[in-house]
Amino acid sequence: MGVARHAGFDHVTLAVEDLDGAVGFFGLLDFVETKRVVVSGPAMSAYMGIEDWEADHVTLELRGAPTHQEVQLLRFHRPTPRPDPHEADLARLGFNHVCFAVDDLDATLDRLRAAGVHVRNDVLEFHDRRLVFVRGPGDITVELAEWPGDTA
Repeated sequence: MGVARHAGFDHVTLAVEDLDGAVGFFGLLDFVETKRVVVSGPAMSAYMGIEDWEADHVTLELRGAPTHQEVQLLRFHRPTPRPDPHEADLARLGFNHVCFAVDDLDATLDRLRAAGVHVRNDVLEFHDRRLVFVRGPGDITVELAEWPGDTA
């Protein structure tokens, strides 16, 4: 058995309808597109557990991060994905939200607001950091965290 080169977070995958809009949203958080392919075929369908699956698969990487971090985006060609009308409701079981650290929360919020991104709440000071929720692609909840005084 091999030894992992890196331990910890690797990526989060989001299924979206508006692929270019999602790429743009994550670009505002300094993620850059590194790969764009169409995935399909028996091996991928078996891996995903979705019969006759085909989707665009876009990899976005956070360049310059101290550890490798990716957001992977899927836009289904087939089958037609089921929307989740409760995606933005944080009072539910299952995946709740994803959080990204930012160097300057105020500047990031200014950039996001200028691009039309909806901020869900006021900034909260909690556990030695400043936090805020924004509405991401497909109505997912994205949290942003600034660690004041963190020079890493």
